[in-house]
Amino acid sequence: MWHPLATVATVTSTSGPGQRWQVEQVLAVAPGPSTLAAAQPLAVPTRWNGTGCHHRAVWGRCTGTSAEPYDTVVDHVAVASRCTCPSRLSPCKHAVALLLLWARGQVAEVPDGAESLFARSWLTARVVAPPPEPSPEPPSDAATPAPTRGSQPVAGAAPLPQRDPTAGRDDRVARMAAGLAELDRWLDDRMRTGMADPSLAQYRTWDHLAARLVDAQVGGLANRVRRIAGLVGAHPLWHQQVLSELGMLHLLAEGGRRMGQLPPDLADSVAAAIGWQVRQADVLAGVPITDHWVVAGRSDVREDRIEVRRVWLRGATTGQWAMVLSFAAYQQSLDDSLEVGTQVHADLFRYPGAVALRALVGRRHAEPVSAEAPPALSLADACTAVGEAVAREPWLERCPVTVLAAPARSGGHWHLTDHTGSLPFADGVSGVATLLGASGGAGVPITVEWTPWGLVPLTVHLHDRALDIGPLADPSFVGAAS
Repeated sequence: MWHPLATVATVTSTSGPGQRWQVEQVLAVAPGPSTLAAAQPLAVPTRWNGTGCHHRAVWGRCTGTSAEPYDTVVDHVAVASRCTCPSRLSPCKHAVALLLLWARGQVAEVPDGAESLFARSWLTARVVAPPPEPSPEPPSDAATPAPTRGSQPVAGAAPLPQRDPTAGRDDRVARMAAGLAELDRWLDDRMRTGMADPSLAQYRTWDHLAARLVDAQVGGLANRVRRIAGLVGAHPLWHQQVLSELGMLHLLAEGGRRMGQLPPDLADSVAAAIGWQVRQADVLAGVPITDHWVVAGRSDVREDRIEVRRVWLRGATTGQWAMVLSFAAYQQSLDDSLEVGTQVHADLFRYPGAVALRALVGRRHAEPVSAEAPPALSLADACTAVGEAVAREPWLERCPVTVLAAPARSGGHWHLTDHTGSLPFADGVSGVATLLGASGGAGVPITVEWTPWGLVPLTVHLHDRALDIGPLADPSFVGAAS
């Protein structure tokens, strides 16, 4: 899948006429992760016929799920494409797949004049009528939009300059790569000076680094840095936790600089963790998963001045977990359309990633109904399931699971326990009193969030209802869950 930082030197350079691209260059021109994900299964010779390439273009006919094949041609010198598919993305998945085949040397070279009829017609039209270029010295009123009548430009109006859609992305790629390199140097300095360095106790040490990461457009890592600042001196074991978090920063920085060498799903997870946003339109362009989704739990947190709600869904048929996020700023309300304890028949579109928990809800096929509790695991089986997810995505911080266990107190802390062992709750969690009263100290199905700091109880599933005990961000804040 798409990884925006793959070989920055390659992304920001251009190939000469007749030179085949590197795979990293193809990844850089893909409109987004979903397009690249859809292109991967098509990037095999058996899906194409009539392929060919020469010093200027590559072309072919793709056989897909439609009744008619799609004719595709890519001008790899001017970086433009044309395809008969109905996609509004440019380049579409067929063009990206064709470029991948060409970059891997799986498209044969042919002499000029041997193009397909579709490719020849399009290339000839581009030579005869090239796109207008902006004037090097525009008049003083060039910034004024061309006059229009309704939605059509007035005849004789000067055309507006065309903006290169890849220019901003390439600039961001370079900034992100530079920011990751600077973060690695900063981490090396911290390891040389040691955890006893007095500067670690100063918030400006961390805030200055976070600000530079924001400038480099890797905001996901900036959030982690600010969170680490809050751990310094917070308790006697803070050195251990800070060192662990610094190690995770180093892992993400190294992964971000080497995404071209990572498996596609893992590369997408790294991109999301460091702060590369995926457009909702790209997610909704993917293939949905239709199921009866049980709303198993809810958890609210407050990040700066924004409230964030995570709603955990579990497919009744597929058994897959998914997370739906919603956000609320001042005087806004969080999405409450997914009520804990109900079940909704709907399409779900997943964001790319190795674990790929985050999703968007698409079409809903029926009104929500009451749901039974999700199947409950033992604590040992729950640890196995969470461990498999963390192995695929080591920086994973929350993972849902439903267990059959009872609350118990040991060593001054609350735990969940069963015949296979026990797991502690995170410090300061809410809802323990409700859980204790509803369970009566006996084992009940409980949906929890696993976190590196302990379990967070979300829902107690009784035989006749579900009790939502998930955390609230701030009950006094407008928009908080009731």
